[in-house]
Amino acid sequence: MELEPVTDLPEIRPGDDLAELIATRTTLEPGDVLTVASTVVSKAEGRTADLEEYPVSGRARELASRLEAITGEQKDPRFAQAILDESSELLIEAPFVLAETRFGHIAPNAGIDRSNVPGHDILLLPRKPTESAERIRSGLTERGHEDVAVIVTDTCGRPFRHGQTGVAIGWAGMPASRDWRGELDRDGHELGVTVQSVVDELAAAANLVTGEGAGGVPAVVVRDWAFGDLEGSDELFRAVEDDLVREALREWTFDG
Repeated sequence: MELEPVTDLPEIRPGDDLAELIATRTTLEPGDVLTVASTVVSKAEGRTADLEEYPVSGRARELASRLEAITGEQKDPRFAQAILDESSELLIEAPFVLAETRFGHIAPNAGIDRSNVPGHDILLLPRKPTESAERIRSGLTERGHEDVAVIVTDTCGRPFRHGQTGVAIGWAGMPASRDWRGELDRDGHELGVTVQSVVDELAAAANLVTGEGAGGVPAVVVRDWAFGDLEGSDELFRAVEDDLVREALREWTFDG
């Protein structure tokens, strides 16, 4: 498998055609997987915002005040309002905010970013990242680049571990996971639970190339990777009724 960064992309602005910008700066072949950072997808879709745009509700003031009391750091209630507007549910409210976005991704502060947002205060995640991936893929197809899958990526932490890793929040042209259940291991034992999240694994691999901070490489071409002859699934975000961690969080309270 090879991972090739797409270099020399300009600062992305609202309305920019990511498919065109990427296609003119790299070579794409059938079977390739293109990973695109949610940062540039959001910028192209005009998902930048300023805190002054958020009228503060009583709920936002309460949330910011509670966080400030616990952490000892000043919290802007306008930022709390932005989190509430982008969330379908808050799983944790203190000592930090863990929120479910309206498309099902769970991340601190609903994935709102405050870095690499020139001219604005915050950057919101794409509203519907899988639709974003589908648009980029369609744009590539229109330019003669057929059979290229697209993954929209983000970075986030994981329970029980330090550090962040790349994850997929939207995808098109490939299943999210491949199902090994029913396959045999080397000793002939049948696998009963293994479902491999390939879009997350490819996002993490690409993140090694894109880097963080001021790296400025938001897109990577993955080549010579094959899904294989296995069943696929688009189930990535765990259903609420099957999520034991979410259920435990609902019963847990932080009393400071």
